Amino acid sequence: MGAPSEAAATMPGGETVGDVAYARIRADILFGQRAPGERLRLDEASRRYGVSVGTMRELLNRLVSEGLVVAEAQRGFEVAPASAAEFREIAALRQLLEGHALALSFAAGDLDWEARVVAAHHKLAVTEQRMLAAADADPTLVRHCDRAFHQALASACGSRVLIETLGSIHDRYLRYLSLAAIVRGERSIQEHADLLACALARDAAGATGILKVHIDGCLDHALAGGPPAWASGPAVPDHGPSARVAARTTSTRTTRRR
Repeated sequence: MGAPSEAAATMPGGETVGDVAYARIRADILFGQRAPGERLRLDEASRRYGVSVGTMRELLNRLVSEGLVVAEAQRGFEVAPASAAEFREIAALRQLLEGHALALSFAAGDLDWEARVVAAHHKLAVTEQRMLAAADADPTLVRHCDRAFHQALASACGSRVLIETLGSIHDRYLRYLSLAAIVRGERSIQEHADLLACALARDAAGATGILKVHIDGCLDHALAGGPPAWASGPAVPDHGPSARVAARTTSTRTTRRR
């Protein structure tokens, strides 16, 4: 029998070399360490993440299937571009999927589920308060805990496919939070506390409303200043309600200046 491939070689902790490299480059993209549109050269990436060029190509193709990397026939691999329009689309899809998952989870959740939700919220609340208290704090831990709390809320929905799909969308949403450096402080803390209260009261309708405020608040915070500096690639016109409001506001301001 031949030797195991590098991607399948097991490390002391049970993970493979490929698993570790995949987790590292994926985290670098999700947390904004690799910029939208950045070229991912196979030789440089393989040295940086400690795998062979062949293994790196496999990992990047895996990230292509997740929408985090794009492959160009003549240009190789690039970090997926980012735009305000895509952020809105991802936010809307997250709201739709997570709202549905919360309704199912709240109806089916048992005492063990409640314990998971309470524990996840406690960890998130502590990290959020520490984030507020330290001006130079790294928001990465808060975003990990935020994701874990929302995962716990939806974890009793009974659908593996829904959980996996929601997890993928949540990660892409998380990437935009990182790119926009969104920190909403006390408002976000209160919304998470309200979601916990709704979960324990099995109030799915209330949780869905809070989730909408939570997601819309992040969108408003990220896009309030016009075209974001982190956007890459061609701009996609947005014809939704917020764009129409912005257009009317701009028109009014122009008229007043005249």
